[in-house]
Amino acid sequence: MSVQHDPVQRADFDQFMVPNYSPAAFIPVRGEGSRVWDQEGRERIDFAGGIAVNVLGHAHPALVKALTEQANKLWHISNVFTNEPTLRLAKKLIDATFAERVFFCNSGAEANEAAFKLARRVAHDRFGPEKYEIIAATNSFHGRTLFTVSVGGQPKYSDGFGPKIQGITHIPYNDLEALKAAISDKTCAVVLEPVQGEGGVLPADLAYLQGARELCDKHNALLVFDEVQSGMGRCGVLFAYQHYGVVPDVLSSAKSLGGGFPIAAMLTTTELAKHLTVGTHGTTYGGNPLACAVGEAVIDIVNTPEVLEGVKAKHERFKRKLEQIGEQYGVFTGTRGMGLLIGAVLSDEWKGKAKVILDAAAAEGLMVLQAGPDVVRFAPSLVVEDADIDEGLARLEKAIAGLIQKA
Repeated sequence: MSVQHDPVQRADFDQFMVPNYSPAAFIPVRGEGSRVWDQEGRERIDFAGGIAVNVLGHAHPALVKALTEQANKLWHISNVFTNEPTLRLAKKLIDATFAERVFFCNSGAEANEAAFKLARRVAHDRFGPEKYEIIAATNSFHGRTLFTVSVGGQPKYSDGFGPKIQGITHIPYNDLEALKAAISDKTCAVVLEPVQGEGGVLPADLAYLQGARELCDKHNALLVFDEVQSGMGRCGVLFAYQHYGVVPDVLSSAKSLGGGFPIAAMLTTTELAKHLTVGTHGTTYGGNPLACAVGEAVIDIVNTPEVLEGVKAKHERFKRKLEQIGEQYGVFTGTRGMGLLIGAVLSDEWKGKAKVILDAAAAEGLMVLQAGPDVVRFAPSLVVEDADIDEGLARLEKAIAGLIQKA
């Protein structure tokens, strides 16, 4: 028996919701693979991927099956007990990474919150209360809680909420000399995204991450990698640190980890994890059976040579066409990023107009993202079909041609 729902429309958002978002004029109601349909039945190709979340597209049969099977068994049991899906997913993450211990939570901000609290607790226990300073990069993004938004290097997100968390320094990304000048024996952690996502899809230089690792070792600080956006196959390896060969002490994962179901994880070593003793940190929903069952299905598919090699091939397909569009229309100076986290950098005359392109693409039936005002961002499903890539980029080209005609 199907449930009858009251009709809703986009205007209801403005009437009922807190106005901290400005959603599109259409309401998506159904998705399949890399395509989405709105209330009017209009189809769109999805290169936004729920902001790098829908790692296997929409309604992937394996994820639907995992969720449905678990939904018929056990939804929530609390952390007074453990559960089987949690333990299975934890083991798979440990087997596939540097990590020896996992903490599950519900969002990237929560995973980073746990990572930053762990870093401060480790330093406190080992060296005393004076070692609490955190170094992060300007234009970084680490979440929206008061702690994570303070560590994030974008003051527009942290201003206006009262006194900021103390002991946080921001330095330019990819600038090893700046890190050398900032780090000291009071530093408890250096926090970096191997690929800056919100900051413009900017990959780290290998020498920068290697240098950061050496400096952290020298000053007894933890190296924390925020892989909320770059992880879970997005960059053509399970986690981006594996591409660089630079191993962090702590890693945060979310977004793609659940393929659309809310879940996040903080990964670390046994030696560090022991500082989070019983009662020091927690979360009501973290590690719930539904989320972990879906996460297990995601890693089983994503962490395979076929999918990871496919990501690299699809990157090249995107890059070729985007560079051709850029040259033909003078709109992009080039592309950057790794795997299927791609940024098309706007040329000088198009600077500041990422949202204009995003809106024009939507009008042509294509969903894309921006990463700041000067970069159009693509974060599609890792198994997006080549035909969908070609059709989506054809729609993008049509949108850009239309903008030029109007100019």
